[in-house]
Amino acid sequence: MFGKIQATALALILALPVAAHAAKVKIGFVNSITGPEAPIGENLTNGVTLALEDLKKKGIDVELVREDDTGKPEKSMAAFEKMATRDKVAGIVGPYSSKCANAIAKLAEKYKTPLLIPVASKEEITRQNLKWTFRLSATTYDYATILLDMATSLGRPKTIAIINENTDFGTSGAKSAKDYAGKKGIRVVAEEAYAPGSPDYRSTLTKIKSKNPDLVFMVSYVADAILLMRQSREIGLTPQAFLGAGAGFATVAFAKERAISNGVFSSTQWTGDVNWPGAKDFNKRYIAKFGKEPTYHAATAYESMMIMAETAAKAGDNREKLRLALKSGSWNGIMGEVKFADYEGYTNQNKHQMLVEQIQNGAHQTVYPPKYVSKKPVYPFPGWK
Repeated sequence: MFGKIQATALALILALPVAAHAAKVKIGFVNSITGPEAPIGENLTNGVTLALEDLKKKGIDVELVREDDTGKPEKSMAAFEKMATRDKVAGIVGPYSSKCANAIAKLAEKYKTPLLIPVASKEEITRQNLKWTFRLSATTYDYATILLDMATSLGRPKTIAIINENTDFGTSGAKSAKDYAGKKGIRVVAEEAYAPGSPDYRSTLTKIKSKNPDLVFMVSYVADAILLMRQSREIGLTPQAFLGAGAGFATVAFAKERAISNGVFSSTQWTGDVNWPGAKDFNKRYIAKFGKEPTYHAATAYESMMIMAETAAKAGDNREKLRLALKSGSWNGIMGEVKFADYEGYTNQNKHQMLVEQIQNGAHQTVYPPKYVSKKPVYPFPGWK
């Protein structure tokens, strides 16, 4: 009789919700909370906030150690060292920008602390044979290829002009666009790099206009993306298509500038209407909680935190076990299928499906690839209103 009671009690304990046996994990999060990239950093912060809510529902209690790198590599490195040594986190998610992610990738190796990069896309970050750095984000090459594949499926562009900020992200994105344009038989007629935060791009854009390119490919963060398009309108630059490599062009702030954003294409890693598990629900929850639409940065941060924390909980805060579990695992959530693989010179790189969205009447609409389309693309560029 006593044995039956014990067995019944054990069965009841095992049947209790997971939350009754909450696993505790300590995770680091590096982000651009202040500084010039803070508008996008806010999306990462909000995505992580929603992830913490969902992790708690799953019985995982995350002690989050947050650090603001202000978009500066040296601060990102200091934050990583602090979290890896003094705070003794199991793993770290972040940072936002490519320059910061590239700076701390080798520190993950030095301190043997798993680093999961949610969104920084410079190709070289995961081409250094680093065992402790993982990246959920697609690469700049993926950003360029999806846009040019779309453009050549809609028309027959023969020439392209490339304008980019002279940062790690911008330079990598421009190189990727140039390389893939060559493979598509599209001639590069102009290459222009600029210092972020410049007050005037009219002379650069006038040079580009004189070349009469079919496509204008741009790599910029929010403020520069808006100014570039404002001044493109002022000088009457009208290619077949404006192509923005994610970042500033994929933000709500850019879309709201209706006079200059309408018709602009942007490569993106996620949209609110994509049919990946939980993506539409995430979009609704985000809007309800924060009063605005999420960008792909929020979604990549959410999924990165979910993967890191869940895997750390199973690994019992053992960094080596966590690294091995990240290496061998696979996930399928709001970012679609995620697996950190070695291919084409990359190490621990997720081969992510990219999307293209176009701003139509102040809203981002998914227009490519065909299987994910929510609206038909408007091509060629409809002109300025």
